[in-house]
Amino acid sequence: MKTIIPVLILALVLPVGAPAQTAPPAAYQPGLGDLMTMAVQPRHTKLGIAGSTRNWAYAAYELGELREALDQVAEVTPVWDTFPVATNLHTLTAAPLEALDAAIKAADARRFIQAYRQLTRACNTCHLSAAKRMIVIQVPAAAAYPDQDFRPIRK
Repeated sequence: MKTIIPVLILALVLPVGAPAQTAPPAAYQPGLGDLMTMAVQPRHTKLGIAGSTRNWAYAAYELGELREALDQVAEVTPVWDTFPVATNLHTLTAAPLEALDAAIKAADARRFIQAYRQLTRACNTCHLSAAKRMIVIQVPAAAAYPDQDFRPIRK
């Protein structure tokens, strides 16, 4: 009986089946490929479709979103392996993005097409420079978003 009482006291004092303290799961940190696939590529595609349908209001919106996505990539992954991502993104896309902005503001389809092709070439130049030549971006041949109407809204 003398040995049972201390055991009972310990059983009452010590928590039974207490959950082990665990660290919260680490926050998801997208890699460069994830950011390009989730943020940059859809914006590039939608910008191209908006311009091809002459939806200048939507093209202006997507251009802003694309700039934001590129800035986020540069901030999150300034260097990948030894490749200077941020420097290349800004250097290669600055002129095409400005040309796209001017074409959209002028509602000039011909200039838009030229600037969009220039931007697409800049993307591929960056991929080649990063030794990722298998990643080839192109001008969209068809709308990749069947659930979205890209035509301008009629007033």
